[in-house]
Amino acid sequence: MVKSVCVYCGSNIGYNNIYSEIAENFAKEIVKNNLTLIYGGGNVGMMKIISDTVINNGGIVIGIIPEFLNQHHLGNSRITELKIVPDIHTRKKTMFDLSNYFVALPGGLGTFEEITEILTWKQLNLHNKPCALLNINHFYDDFIKMLQKSVDEGFMKQKNLDSIIVEQDCTKLIDRLTNAEDK
Repeated sequence: MVKSVCVYCGSNIGYNNIYSEIAENFAKEIVKNNLTLIYGGGNVGMMKIISDTVINNGGIVIGIIPEFLNQHHLGNSRITELKIVPDIHTRKKTMFDLSNYFVALPGGLGTFEEITEILTWKQLNLHNKPCALLNINHFYDDFIKMLQKSVDEGFMKQKNLDSIIVEQDCTKLIDRLTNAEDK
């Protein structure tokens, strides 16, 4: 059975070239490990970089885009399959249903919202799928500190913070995702 990884990432590329370079490397690791990419379906920013790189390297990409974004021609027509869904909520549920793993690359509010929602679902025992942050250029360091502060102040359990895989290296991240699933 082919496994899939849901990648949450920005609709912008950021100011530092390292973000797009590592996104390309991560996309190549996805293909190398025979994973299907599940993502938001966009043809802009980090979403375009990761989806195009997977396609260009012979991988499979399934994008899920809400109808209102697709009407603005933001869907990537180059990918293996573009699913058009009615709204954002359906998009997130479909991405969840199709995915074995979840990884957040750098992004903005949408990326933060998506990864925190999937981590919340895990905390609520709605799933036990591995979740990770690809900490490119230490992008998520302050986010991790904020979560640690939540633990320290008694608002979050340490086990929930410990369940988040945080890695800067693409190969190690994929290894940790697949090994976490085996436990």
